[in-house]
Amino acid sequence: MQQKIVIMLKLKCDKCRSKAMKIAAVADGVITVAWEGEEKNKVVMTGDGTDAATVTRRLRKKLGYADLVSVEQVK
Repeated sequence: MQQKIVIMLKLKCDKCRSKAMKIAAVADGVITVAWEGEEKNKVVMTGDGTDAATVTRRLRKKLGYADLVSVEQVK
């Protein structure tokens, strides 16, 4: 079962953006990672068996603010 996970971040600089991308990319089961939104402040991950809460918690720990927006099943 693949799922699409959207997490909103508050990013201050490009270094924070690359750090967030690295954290999201190494999560278990993640296939693709992309940025969305007007300010490119939403991380969109597609994966199989990815734990959204764990990824959000890791992002909060490293960046300060991360909000889990949605988790949808992809067909």
